[in-house]
Amino acid sequence: MFGVYFADACPGTYDAVLACDKEAFNRFFHAMLDAGHYFAPSAFEAGFVSAAHTDADIAGTIAAADAYFATLK
Repeated sequence: MFGVYFADACPGTYDAVLACDKEAFNRFFHAMLDAGHYFAPSAFEAGFVSAAHTDADIAGTIAAADAYFATLK
């Protein structure tokens, strides 16, 4: 189980989660979707990794996220 938050620090409270950059999450979500990787569509939902995800699935997702984040620099 994991969450993706766009903030200066990992949120530790409900208020900190609400203060995260939801528009940045939306841009990330759509970039990942365009790359073929589906994340939960809300910044407030959890993601899950299961036994059905192969090492190649996870590596591909990480590579797609790395490629997206490289465009932000």
